[in-house]
Amino acid sequence: MRNTVIGAAAALSVLVGLIGAAGPAPAAPTPAAEKKPAKTASVHGAARVWYVESPDHDIRFTIHAEQKPFTRPLPPSAPSGLATDAVGTLKISHTLPGGEVGWADGQVNCLVTSGRTATLTAVVTKSNIYRTGDRLGISVQQGAGGEPDRLGFSWGVANVDPGLVDEDGYLVRPQAGTCMAPAPFTTVIRGGYEVVHAEITKSPEQPEAAVRRG
Repeated sequence: MRNTVIGAAAALSVLVGLIGAAGPAPAAPTPAAEKKPAKTASVHGAARVWYVESPDHDIRFTIHAEQKPFTRPLPPSAPSGLATDAVGTLKISHTLPGGEVGWADGQVNCLVTSGRTATLTAVVTKSNIYRTGDRLGISVQQGAGGEPDRLGFSWGVANVDPGLVDEDGYLVRPQAGTCMAPAPFTTVIRGGYEVVHAEITKSPEQPEAAVRRG
């Protein structure tokens, strides 16, 4: 009986050793991780800004913009559109101390981002201060580390043509080009914006860059 027990124990020891030498049993396969959707560049928010030229004016911007690459064809040079094509809305209100209000609504047509900063343009659809079809440029910088958000607009401190004057002798202010806006020169004092950055997509019309040979 004793020899039988010893023999069984030895066999068990050998079996355990074989299992250990072979390594642990393979883990059960896990389902493949779901592919995360690519980020979309965007700017969303509403804010009142402080502008040094009009410190006692109530100036507000509401922005909802998302990049939609290659959705606005521009034949013949860009038949698929641009990587910075975008959709969304821009609303502006500017209340003077006496209560008079200037306002404008626009449709976003271009958006480009970099980190916490974005520039966008919108075409005016309704307004009591701008012409329908005017293109306005806006820049937004989302604050960090306790710094406030900031915003710039193309008709504020820039975008004049020094070589052109109108019939009254004033410098001409040309329309902003797509996605063109000055640095965000005003400070947000109420509300704020969220900027989501995404790299721009390569145009299908552009050939691969040639390798420069020395």
